Amino acid sequence: MTVEALAGPDERLPDEAAGALQGVAATIATAIPAAMPAGPTADLDAAQDTAPAADRAIGVRMIDGGIIEVVLPPNQEIEGPEARVAGDAVRALAAGRRMPVLLVITGVVGVSVEARQVYTGSIAATAFALVGDGPVDRVIAHYLLRSRSETIPAQFFTSEPAAVEWLRQYAREE
Repeated sequence: MTVEALAGPDERLPDEAAGALQGVAATIATAIPAAMPAGPTADLDAAQDTAPAADRAIGVRMIDGGIIEVVLPPNQEIEGPEARVAGDAVRALAAGRRMPVLLVITGVVGVSVEARQVYTGSIAATAFALVGDGPVDRVIAHYLLRSRSETIPAQFFTSEPAAVEWLRQYAREE
């Protein structure tokens, strides 16, 4: 099942999408709000505004083995509103349980402080595996991990299969 939900002005999932997420594997596409603040990143913001919504989407789904995968869109800066909607999708998929999270950050341009707080403050995660393939991805991963809770294991990987294998030890049998 695929569910698309846009982050509206109140930055929440529409009621019908939130209900559809309960207990099912889903992909959530979240859109970056159209009104981005002007400033030092104005050129990046302008490029984001012209990119199709699918290119700016954060994908959230359950993969085999009880692992939640969150795929951040490459060539985009991740902001708080879309991170909160993706966080809501993770909690809906987890359905009250704590589960391992695979966070794919390959090619991401940046992550705001607010988005970092959403990811590192997750109460639904038993462990985080961050996957990237270059030096910029590694820097972003360390930025994300810098403020995480020490009680939640986390590690950076350049291989998604290796990350999934590492996360399996944190998946609970149901």
